[in-house]
Amino acid sequence: MPDEANIYLRLLYRRVFAAQDPSLSQISFDLSVIDKYRDQPGYTLVRTNSAGRIKREGAWSIDVGIAEGSTLHASLRDVMNRLPEAEREHWAGHVVALPMSSAFIQMQLQPGSCFDDGELRAWE
Repeated sequence: MPDEANIYLRLLYRRVFAAQDPSLSQISFDLSVIDKYRDQPGYTLVRTNSAGRIKREGAWSIDVGIAEGSTLHASLRDVMNRLPEAEREHWAGHVVALPMSSAFIQMQLQPGSCFDDGELRAWE
């Protein structure tokens, strides 16, 4: 990630943490998420070099960042507030994430459950 993006990402998450408000947290999507809307009547897709908008005429729109490679990103707030519920499943199917521990995510989804995840040891 370029240094300039790092600066803004740090500022963004400082604000998220200070306000204890995760709504500005960014979520990334594979670029193919917008294929559903291309060449469809009633939809407009526009962009610059770094941002874009997907709009369903008279219904909804969402602004997205355009990252290097083939990913888009948006704030969690906009995904939850601007996308209709019927569209969220489509977008969820295109989420792209940094490498994460699937066991830890499962632990977050099922608090209090027992997981055999290896021996407890000091962090080296």
